[in-house]
Amino acid sequence: AAVVALSYSQVIRAYPNGGGAYVVAKENLGLLPGLVAGASLIVDYVLLVAVSIAAGVAAITSAVPELYDHRVILAVAAAGGLTLANLRGIRESASIFALPTYFFVVAFGALLVTGLIRLALGHDLTADTPPDVIEPGSQAITLFLVLRAFSSGSAALTGIEAVSNGVPAMRPPEPRNAVIVLFWMILILSSFFLGTTVLAHQIHVVPSETKTVIAQIAETVFGKTPLFYAVQIGTMFILVLAANTSFAGLPSLASVMARDRVLPRQFAFRGDRLAFSNGIMVLGAASALLLILFQAETHSLIPLYAVGVFVGFTLAQAGLVLHWRRDPSPAAKWSLAINAAGAAATGVVTVIVAATKFVDGAWITIAMMAALTASFVIIHRHYRRVHEQLEVGAAPTLSAPLRDERGPVRPVLVPVDELNQAVVRTLDYARSISTNVTAIHVTDEVEEGEALREAWERVVPEVPLVIIESPYRSLIAPMLAYIDAVDRLDPGAYITVVVPEFVPARFWQGFLHNQSAVRLKRALLRRPNTVLIDIPYHLEA
Repeated sequence: AAVVALSYSQVIRAYPNGGGAYVVAKENLGLLPGLVAGASLIVDYVLLVAVSIAAGVAAITSAVPELYDHRVILAVAAAGGLTLANLRGIRESASIFALPTYFFVVAFGALLVTGLIRLALGHDLTADTPPDVIEPGSQAITLFLVLRAFSSGSAALTGIEAVSNGVPAMRPPEPRNAVIVLFWMILILSSFFLGTTVLAHQIHVVPSETKTVIAQIAETVFGKTPLFYAVQIGTMFILVLAANTSFAGLPSLASVMARDRVLPRQFAFRGDRLAFSNGIMVLGAASALLLILFQAETHSLIPLYAVGVFVGFTLAQAGLVLHWRRDPSPAAKWSLAINAAGAAATGVVTVIVAATKFVDGAWITIAMMAALTASFVIIHRHYRRVHEQLEVGAAPTLSAPLRDERGPVRPVLVPVDELNQAVVRTLDYARSISTNVTAIHVTDEVEEGEALREAWERVVPEVPLVIIESPYRSLIAPMLAYIDAVDRLDPGAYITVVVPEFVPARFWQGFLHNQSAVRLKRALLRRPNTVLIDIPYHLEA
């Protein structure tokens, strides 16, 4: 734990804007290792939701055994509730989320302190044997068994990645506060993990289908008192919060990867409530499916969980080794040594987990990561071919605008994402029906907008370009707001919106294009006095 925490503090130092394994691996090791890291993180985020919810439900069913047979329904309902809450745009407010966190720390800390004190005073603490004990069987203490136990314990470190991804959300100075959070997390985690292990061994807790280890310890130490239920409720709260971190992490990661053209581009934009709706819905559906397939059994999901996490750990540390090698400062040598040790440690854990947990389900994680990585490569190649096909060379010749002598020329608006052949063709048509044509580009990056403006003035200076800055990367709302502003200049007049739309060569490529156009058209169809025109552009591959 200390090695991983120390090495991940270097991630925070090197990437204070929030890097994570995907960005670190892509920038330092290359695209393919970055895609592997991205796949590992996506699998990890999905499994984090499934494992956390399954464990949270287990905490409740341990306190109320009558609910055990309904655990799958409870788990799927919890996943659905988190999905709906995040789609509505809830925010991770420290003041709100701190309360259940402190409640858990106090309740669990009281459990460990009370249990250890009672053991030290010689009290007879022996857990009652549950009726449905899982018989582990007997095995000789071999190297394989030790490594298997080591890999199981290593799953406790899987929350470290969230700290490095969440650096921008910290109070200034962000890197320093993130490092403090990281080391406090490791200190609390190590204390709780060690204390739980000691108590479980001393009071002879046995694995059970229906009662968790924590519940057995709490019942032995506190009895069926309110303190027992407080521990179970606190455990459930903290696990739900753990699941909710994925609903912030995966959609943000998917947005970054979509902008790198390795995921469908619709993952890059926020919905009406400023949430990455597509990423949230995919995460909710995938985690619910896992909960159904594995019957919300935590011990069945855990073997799948740790592999992806440690693949990401290893690639991030290896990437930082190369990062520090390029840094000439004296402090970089110390950081290089730390990350080299971290890469070696997490690499060993990755191999151990993959080998010892392979037949228990780790092969599923490895297969999912391989499938995701392959799909990223296919998507990236497709977008690259489309970019080459659509690339604008010399300045095109646009049609002369239509002259309308009958009255005022109605405005024609053309939404554009980038300057390409499809946009040029759309502009050509728009200018054939009006002299009042304006292109609109929505962006959250000032540099990207200025680069587009420079290219625009060089290639199609005849058409004015309006750049709308949307800091939350929302597309539809800023576009509708601009159309409303144009409408106020001449209330009741018709406004024509001409939308470029791709016609893919293969059916599956439809998922990679036109989703923003579909959303915009859906919004415009409900708007009065708005004419919508599609300009198709047939892709070759």
